Amino acid sequence: MLGNLGNLASLLKQAPEIMKQAQQMQGRMQEVQERLAALRVEGSAGGGMVTAEVSGQQKVTAIRVEQSLLDDGDHEVLEDLVLSAVNQALDRARDAAAAEMQNATGEMNVPGLQDMMSRFGFDQQT
Repeated sequence: MLGNLGNLASLLKQAPEIMKQAQQMQGRMQEVQERLAALRVEGSAGGGMVTAEVSGQQKVTAIRVEQSLLDDGDHEVLEDLVLSAVNQALDRARDAAAAEMQNATGEMNVPGLQDMMSRFGFDQQT
């Protein structure tokens, strides 16, 4: 029982530092969100005939399709190329978001942070 009191006392001693780190983390996360909102990445398919643009927040912001592809009228090919371009752009957006998170949290020593981030798809090992 006294051991538990010692652990509690140690935790209470660390509380101000933990709060300071939490506030720093909150500020950094706001900065990351702002950078991700402004970030744009592209994916393409069909030799660039279809291009998808995605924000760092993984929102599709634009799709461009060459007119010649539309003129062909082959809907299945067009659908496949759009799907491929969007998936490529989303992969790049996830990679960019993971890099931003790594930059924001890399030097912070918050117990369990790496595990939590990996559960949300942000691999800190990148």
